Amino acid sequence: MSAHLARLLATGSALFLCTCDRQENSTTSVTPVEITTKSGIAMLHIPGGTFSMGSNKGNDDEGPAHPVTLSPFLIDKTEVTHAMFTMAELPDPSHWKDDPDKPVESLRWRDAKVYCNERSLMEGLTPCYDEKTSGMPCNFETNGYRLPTEAEWEFAARAGTVGDYDFGAARKLKHYAIFGDNGQKRTHSVGSKKANRWGIQGLYGNVAEWCHDAYDPKFYQTSSSQDPRGPEVGSADVKRVIRGGSWKASANMCRAPFRQGRQTGDTDACFSADYCGFRCVRRVSKSELEELTTR
Repeated sequence: MSAHLARLLATGSALFLCTCDRQENSTTSVTPVEITTKSGIAMLHIPGGTFSMGSNKGNDDEGPAHPVTLSPFLIDKTEVTHAMFTMAELPDPSHWKDDPDKPVESLRWRDAKVYCNERSLMEGLTPCYDEKTSGMPCNFETNGYRLPTEAEWEFAARAGTVGDYDFGAARKLKHYAIFGDNGQKRTHSVGSKKANRWGIQGLYGNVAEWCHDAYDPKFYQTSSSQDPRGPEVGSADVKRVIRGGSWKASANMCRAPFRQGRQTGDTDACFSADYCGFRCVRRVSKSELEELTTR
C-alpha cells in the first residue's frame, strides 16, 4: 500500500471515529476514498461490507429487511452529466441540455449500458456488456463500467446508516435533494445540494437512477445475501429498477429503501422519461486502487 493511500485511509478513519458518537443509526465503519479516473471523473471507492437492505416499515416490495454483504466497488461521485456523456461521443437524448453539469436524462436502459462500455474503452478497460447479444448481458468479472446493482446503490445511499435517509429527518431533505418540493419541474446541476455521509452527491432526487436489476416486488424474499444481482429474466424489455427519486418525486420516493420498476424503453421508439438518469460503478483491484490514488 502506498504512503498516500495509507494517509487517506487513516484520515478517513479518524473522521469517522470523530463523528461516530453522533451517528446513532450508524451500522458500519466503511471509509470511502475519492479517486479520479483516467478520463477525469471523480469516483468513490467503497470497500464493501454488510448492511441491512430493505425495510419492514415501508412499502410491501421493500421487505423483508435482510442482511447483504457486498464486495468492494467504485461508484461515480455524481450522476452522469452531459459533459461526461459527451466525452463518449454518443447521441444525448436529454430534454434539458442547457448546462453541461446537469445529469443526462430520458435515457433508455440500453443507452446507459452503451455509455458504460464506451467509457470502459476510453480508459483501456474491458467492457462489461455484450452488445452483440439480446439484452446486452453483463459480465461482472470484467473491470469495465456498469450500472450498479440495486444492493450497491442502496448501500451507497445508506452510507452506514439504517434510516430512510442517511442524514436523519425527512425535513432536512431539501438540503440534500432536488425533488418535488424544490425541483421547479426540471433537473439541476449535480453537486448543487449536500453530499451524503460518504461524499456521494445526488443519490436523493434530481434524476432517478437506473440499476442493473430486474424489478420483482417479491425478490427480497429469496435474494442472495452475497452480492445479489436481482432475479433471473428472459425478456429484453422487462421492468428494471430505478432508485433515488427525481426532480418530480415526493420525499417518500427519495428514501434509501424505496423501490420502483420501469420499462427499459429499449424496444420503445417513443420512449421519453426526463426523470431517468444513472451513474456508473465498477470493480477495482488493490493494485489499481493504489495507482488511482497516486495520480
